[in-house]
Amino acid sequence: MIASQPSPVSTHGFYAPAAPATAQGLSLVIVWLTICSSSIVFTDPAPYDVLMMGLVILLPLVRLTSFPPGIYGFLIIWLLIGAGGFVASMQSGMLDVAIEHTLITIYLSLSAVLIAAFVVKSPERHVRLIMSALTCGALIAAVAGMLGYFDVLPGARSLFTKFDRARGFFKDPNVYGPFLVPPLLYCLHGMIAGRPSRALLNAAFSGVIALGLLISFSRGAWFNAAVALLVYGYVLFVAAPSNRLRLKLVVIAFFAGCSAILGLFAALQVDAIASLFSERATLSQSYDVGPEGRFAGQINAFGVIAEHPLGIGALEFGRTFDNEDPHNIYLSMFLNTGWLGGFAYLGLVLATLAAAFRLSLRKGPLQGYAIVLLSAFAGLALEGLVIDTDHWRLFYILMGLVWGLVVAAQRPGALSGAA
Repeated sequence: MIASQPSPVSTHGFYAPAAPATAQGLSLVIVWLTICSSSIVFTDPAPYDVLMMGLVILLPLVRLTSFPPGIYGFLIIWLLIGAGGFVASMQSGMLDVAIEHTLITIYLSLSAVLIAAFVVKSPERHVRLIMSALTCGALIAAVAGMLGYFDVLPGARSLFTKFDRARGFFKDPNVYGPFLVPPLLYCLHGMIAGRPSRALLNAAFSGVIALGLLISFSRGAWFNAAVALLVYGYVLFVAAPSNRLRLKLVVIAFFAGCSAILGLFAALQVDAIASLFSERATLSQSYDVGPEGRFAGQINAFGVIAEHPLGIGALEFGRTFDNEDPHNIYLSMFLNTGWLGGFAYLGLVLATLAAAFRLSLRKGPLQGYAIVLLSAFAGLALEGLVIDTDHWRLFYILMGLVWGLVVAAQRPGALSGAA
């Protein structure tokens, strides 16, 4: 079977470390709480940021990180991006804004490096811990989004929705929706490759998260999920060790697809959902097209990038050259960090996808995690074509997880054992 997720110290979705009798045990609890809190982003800095800053000191101190050469390479690339950001900031008309934006990018990139080093220390155990925390956070966010969208509790709608769309504990539905995609994949993988006794639990978690994703009415999140599911299905099919398992996957995919269609049909019986779904389920909205639309701004951004190899500084494009930012992370990184940072960022994303793909095809205890993370990161990377994701905490968590697994897999014997 492909990388099931058994563990004597876990229940799917909720990691249960041994009683924190040691500093390491307590640190693992804090890591779990930190990742789980990434679902609560009402303010900046968020609780996640406060806890993560503490982990930057704590985890190396209690020897829960490992820094082989691959991790240093990961760090160097991010430092190049940060250096490009500082150079571009010098070209900005709002130096303080551009510098602050760059500093936040550097902090988040350091958090990705820390997560990667944490994963290298104990790949299976630590990835399971982080993914279970993400799953718990997604369930909390999805339930909050439902409470608000369906106006279950007094004041819930104003607190947990925006523009009549669920947003959970996030500021924006377009950030809330994509956050739910990796945990959805993780639960689906638990149904397919995990313990049969937990299939119903994983199915229930998947249903809650999927409904939360639907009522975000985020086209980007829906696209993200579609890409992630397609990549997951394709890689799982290719990596299956036998035709019997491939047949099983086809049958599961068929019934899962039927269940999704029935679930969507049932949800569309609610007038509020049907009305907003018909409005949002289009390739473009009025603000996307026209001379002042998003797509025209992206075309304009190409010209600005060509004329400014050093960049123009973060958020300068919307202030000086257009009526808003380009809503494309790759264009934004060229604008914010110049050609140096832009090419480094693009190369890092492509390298992450390539490394995760290679690892997902190699049999071993890390294969299942690699398939889930590759699929989730692919969806987020492609969504970056239509939205700026450079300060999304989820992006850095996923990238840190992938690089941690990739570096860990390079150690002798890391891929030994039954899949």
